[in-house]
Amino acid sequence: MKHPERPKRQFVRQEKNASSVSLDRHHREYREPASFTATEVKNEFGRILEKAIQGETVVITKHDSPKAVLISVDQFNALKHAPEFKLDALSGEFDALLARMQSSNARTAMKAAFSSSPQQLGKAAVLAARKHG
Repeated sequence: MKHPERPKRQFVRQEKNASSVSLDRHHREYREPASFTATEVKNEFGRILEKAIQGETVVITKHDSPKAVLISVDQFNALKHAPEFKLDALSGEFDALLARMQSSNARTAMKAAFSSSPQQLGKAAVLAARKHG
């Protein structure tokens, strides 16, 4: 069954929308991803590829359902390395927390907590709850 071809699209800058947005790295504004049928991509690949190279996210659909996304190498590398950056940040936070826990004040506080009676721990818990609201 042959599907009728859609008319060629005019490309205009779109307004900000909260759903399915991409970040245009040149203008730092949010835009809806451009969407093209597989047939449009096949027939106009050079022009659509250039949109991706310029930082626009391109969604490729087949039978009105999104099937693939075309992005620039810069966007791909940013996504590929994002977990590494998050892991590095978490490792740094963990190291700082561990260093604070190894201080003499922290050791003294932990020793006091473990040697406290249930009544003392209850009072401390109530004071902490009041302090932190």
